[in-house]
Amino acid sequence: MADPAPPGPFSFEYDIDGASKIIQGALAAGRTQFGELEGNEILRAYGFHVLPTRLAKQPEEAASIAEDIGLPVVLKIVSPQILHKTDAGGVVVGLDSLDAVREAFDSIVRRAKEFDPEAQIDGVLVQKMVPAGTEVIMGANRYPVFGPLIMFGFGGIFVEVFRDVAFRLAPIGRNEARRVIRKIRGYKLLQGFRDTPRADLDVLEQYLVRLSDMVSHHPEIKELDINPVLVHEEGKGATIADCRIILEPIEKRAYNQE
Repeated sequence: MADPAPPGPFSFEYDIDGASKIIQGALAAGRTQFGELEGNEILRAYGFHVLPTRLAKQPEEAASIAEDIGLPVVLKIVSPQILHKTDAGGVVVGLDSLDAVREAFDSIVRRAKEFDPEAQIDGVLVQKMVPAGTEVIMGANRYPVFGPLIMFGFGGIFVEVFRDVAFRLAPIGRNEARRVIRKIRGYKLLQGFRDTPRADLDVLEQYLVRLSDMVSHHPEIKELDINPVLVHEEGKGATIADCRIILEPIEKRAYNQE
């Protein structure tokens, strides 16, 4: 029997102008780093499923946002000096009451100040609790001459422990995305293992192509991490839980390469 034909290419529509407006606005203001709030807007412009997320400045505001977007929620510290929020005790998950949200806000801010007394605290993100799923990571890093390198692997803390990741130069299409996913050692877990259902591999292929298109369309994106992506069981998609984007003006990069 002949092998099945490879799947056809994806055809996506993006809000390229909307993403470019956010990027150019940040660079014009002298900012070169996005956290979740603005990063989510760029990802949403490229068809990623991101969770309702809003910034609170005070405990009562956090409770009001949580009531609006619906419990349970996650709270995360926002500070340009604190990149790894969990290291600073800056993340609290599973908050299922408004009183718990208020208390968590105060404790997160207090721990962040203890972690780095000089840190600028911009507020606390209130985010809808992410559905359960397998944690994977997607990212990109732009290199001189070669351009953006796309990365995929197991995410969360596992990316640091197992370093089970694979790389491809952008741009990539659907079949190359499929090969990247199958290259990691943990691919068998995504196929379903014992009581773990098969993951939604189709949406992972889509996300890798969307990511490749995004960094190809916007050369100002120097680095990007989406970690974790929570991939759900087959047919139920995947959800972005956290992201970080670093920008660099094109003129500066051209100057550095001369």
